[in-house]
Amino acid sequence: MTIERLQHIVKGRLSSKRFAHTLGVVDMAKRLASHYGASVQQAEVAGLLHDAMKESPLQEMQSLVREAQIPVDSEMLKNGALLHGPAGAAYAKLELQIQDESICEAIRVHTLGSTHMSVLDKIIFLADYIEPNRDFPGVEELRTLAFQDLNAAVVRAYDGTIRHLLDQGLSIHVDTIRGRNSVLLERSDV
Repeated sequence: MTIERLQHIVKGRLSSKRFAHTLGVVDMAKRLASHYGASVQQAEVAGLLHDAMKESPLQEMQSLVREAQIPVDSEMLKNGALLHGPAGAAYAKLELQIQDESICEAIRVHTLGSTHMSVLDKIIFLADYIEPNRDFPGVEELRTLAFQDLNAAVVRAYDGTIRHLLDQGLSIHVDTIRGRNSVLLERSDV
């Protein structure tokens, strides 16, 4: 399937605001992939599909995840904000016939991250956080850091997410903590 066809499909699934965000993620993901020697094509496809299920009904997400046999915990299963990544991976596999496991994994973990993230996983995770339409204090510095030290930028993105969740009085999913710790350990091994 061509990028143009995928773009048309995704555009039909999302609001104009969410689609603009998606195109921003694609742009940033391609730039980061090129900078870090990752596949620009994989980054483009994963970026394009990362939020394909974001605005879908929770029941549809749950059905896709079950059908694709993607393991999720009960907290994810009840929360569309957490489930849309695994549901997006399921959608990519089942509906769009995307067989590249690297792409599907980057889609699956783009919200919470995970332990032992690949470069592509980190690129999509970070591109989602710093795409050109994002505007929050410190985003420009984080964009600069993203092209200097991928792992340091990923940790800073985790930190921003965790601070936001704490400020909102919301729970922090264990995968977020594990993902952050995994990148920290990876950085200390260097």
